[in-house]
Amino acid sequence: MRLRRWMWGLAFVALAAVGVAAFWYWTRPPAPATPALTLGSTGATAGFSRALEPRTFSFPRDHGPHLDYQTEWWYYTGNLDLADGRHVGYQLTFFRRGLSPGAPERASAFGTNQIYFAHFALTDVSADQHQSFERFSRGAAGLAGASGEPFRVWLDDWQVEALDLAGERIHLRAAQGGFALDLTLEATKPIVAHGDAGLSPKSGTPGNASYYLSFTRLATTGTVTLADGATQTAAGESWFDHEWSTSALGAGAIGWDWFSLQLGDGRELMYFQIRKDDGSLEAVSGGTLVAPDGATQHLSAAEVQLDVLATWRSPESGAVYPSNWRLRIPSAGLDLQVTPWIADQEMKVSFVYWEGAVRLAGTSQGAALTGKGYVELTGYANSIAGQF
Repeated sequence: MRLRRWMWGLAFVALAAVGVAAFWYWTRPPAPATPALTLGSTGATAGFSRALEPRTFSFPRDHGPHLDYQTEWWYYTGNLDLADGRHVGYQLTFFRRGLSPGAPERASAFGTNQIYFAHFALTDVSADQHQSFERFSRGAAGLAGASGEPFRVWLDDWQVEALDLAGERIHLRAAQGGFALDLTLEATKPIVAHGDAGLSPKSGTPGNASYYLSFTRLATTGTVTLADGATQTAAGESWFDHEWSTSALGAGAIGWDWFSLQLGDGRELMYFQIRKDDGSLEAVSGGTLVAPDGATQHLSAAEVQLDVLATWRSPESGAVYPSNWRLRIPSAGLDLQVTPWIADQEMKVSFVYWEGAVRLAGTSQGAALTGKGYVELTGYANSIAGQF
């Protein structure tokens, strides 16, 4: 996709900068007027596999890296209640970018063709504070990496590590700038394969897709340290997304809105819509509704009605983000209002985007319903091209 000023001296910064927007930012067809954009071209993706058809997954191997694909992420978010009554949202995300397909050819411990970066954020609702951090590193010499058997992803001392063979019980750990989390997550439902048995199209072009898996509800306990320096015990629920791809979005895509919602009646909802530069949505936008027993129902974009009720302007980036939504799924009897716990949950990292904890209020078949979740908004802030 688009990547400006492509030179090795800026490679780490540029790769870190794509952040959560890696799929659309890297895999989108380059603009004709910018010949320096080579990373998303045919030549840059030559040799990498593409997500073309459903596949059989094997765990814990498929929790780990897929080096034949160019881009991959492991994404943890959650809502937690602290012992002193405070509510906290968290994000810990690891990204992998392959410079060439497969394992590195050099036998040296310092030889690598993989770059990793990670984002860590905590939202303290009572303090109206959102803090975000970013790291990046080569996937060599033990600095960063990922494995499937056993499942582990790490960058320095930020890490995700399986506590069982199946990868369904996880230890998360991250700390920086006086903020920290140390959490144990345990899946309470089977893993969900979104789209067509895990193949999640992002445009109508074959191969513009990812493989997309989620644990949609993980019981979470542990500790969180906030700005006051006090470490509090924490409990709540988390969500895990794992995606890998080589070329995901189609021409004209400018960003996406993504919702991961845990309803109080035991259901979960994942919904995404890909926005295009002409104001329309990609036809393949949609989601998954997960029943209390883990059964899944695919939702097309036509089955979901999403209305923006309010916006918020960032005083730092100037970006104007949707900040309150009404989300309706008539076929499921759902009518929800989705509200950020605090307005400013902008990720002030190299590539600016909004990622934040939200709360839900509404009805299901007319009965009152509440819940919690996370929302991700990309493509609203200025692109990295204006930052270098």
